[in-house]
Amino acid sequence: MQNNKPAILAQNTAAQERKINLRWLVGLSSLPLFGIVAAFGIAPGTETQKVAVQTVIESLELPTNTQTASSGTYWREEKIQRGDTMSSLLERLDVSDGDIAEFLHSSKNAKGLRQLIPGRSVRARTTDNGELLSLRYISGSENMLTVDKENGIFRTSDQSVPMEKRTLMKSGEIRSSLFAATDAANIPDNIATQLADVFSSDIDFHQDLRKGDHFTVVYEMQYNKGEPVKTGRVVAAEFVNQGKIYHAIYFQDREGRGGYYTPDGKNLRKAFLRSPLEFSRVTSGFTNARYHPILKEWRAHKGIDYGAPIGTRVKSTADGTVEFAGKSGGYGNMIALKHQGQYSTVYGHLSGFAKGLHKGSKVSQGDVIGFVGQTGLATGPHLHYEFKVAGVQRNPLSIALPTAFPIAAQFKPEFEKQAKLLAARLELLRNTNLAALD
Repeated sequence: MQNNKPAILAQNTAAQERKINLRWLVGLSSLPLFGIVAAFGIAPGTETQKVAVQTVIESLELPTNTQTASSGTYWREEKIQRGDTMSSLLERLDVSDGDIAEFLHSSKNAKGLRQLIPGRSVRARTTDNGELLSLRYISGSENMLTVDKENGIFRTSDQSVPMEKRTLMKSGEIRSSLFAATDAANIPDNIATQLADVFSSDIDFHQDLRKGDHFTVVYEMQYNKGEPVKTGRVVAAEFVNQGKIYHAIYFQDREGRGGYYTPDGKNLRKAFLRSPLEFSRVTSGFTNARYHPILKEWRAHKGIDYGAPIGTRVKSTADGTVEFAGKSGGYGNMIALKHQGQYSTVYGHLSGFAKGLHKGSKVSQGDVIGFVGQTGLATGPHLHYEFKVAGVQRNPLSIALPTAFPIAAQFKPEFEKQAKLLAARLELLRNTNLAALD
């Protein structure tokens, strides 16, 4: 054992040296490779000064570059922008098929594609050379309009699409108008119109709005594959007008009757709307002395004149029966409605009447009964509106309007439960930053 000791020590010493050399190499190789710092392992005894260098050149045969015609088809999608026409949209979709433009212009079944709604998407499947094979468009309905090319002929069809209902919450501040504020908050125009209608019995949106008024609205929207397709109903809203707070909660009872109520169950709907037009301006108010621009004399003006473009829809301000629909002297085309009790209303200077409207017709509050015009003694397009009590004209902008019935007692617990949840949503947005548009 002792005789082998020197040999064993020599082996240990050599092993240690090899470990040291290995650690040195590993240490160098672990350094960051900045500049030319590097480490290479070289076998002991290798001669590095006389390395033979030989250049080898080989010819490689490259494959022939042949171009083959592609017969692929592609789906493209474009968002409809404001001011878009079908021609500009087809151009962005890289469709160069002149036949489809003519077809969409003339086909009755493709009418939906001529009514482009900004923000919606149109998808097109084309060939490499721009020939249109298919077109897909979801308009305001719950159907998808499809156009497919079969044997060189375009055919259209409507297909139902699955909808997902979402509840959205938005806030806005009035800086110039309701529509400007809702546009700034990215709220659809249909929701803005509903909002005005919900509070129309308490707020006159023609003259009551003030800069700084603000609102919060909870509404429904229908989606298809993540794309908004159709606006639904306003389910709750809060409107602060000149410092006064108004609330609205939508509730439908088990018998199918729906309406808007205050959080304590009072019906927001009055027996009469404040105005027969959704949006316009008052051009002449209720007064006992006004200089008539045509008759050139001072006389009483026992109604309200609303300036609006010809064709603007005129709504019945309450449930009633048509007593008269036709021409009536200086009123031009006129409608007279009889309502419950001693109330009646008159709508003058119309350009036309709603289809099927005649004496004896029953109308509901909010029904379109005619359209703004300039008939009779009128210097410009406007609606002359009169509100009568026992045959005597009264100012509809200042008179106290009767209210409708509150929620029935048997449905009150169900309403209170629903109202509590919706009120919490309104509270959630009350102190958030409001969207505004100067």
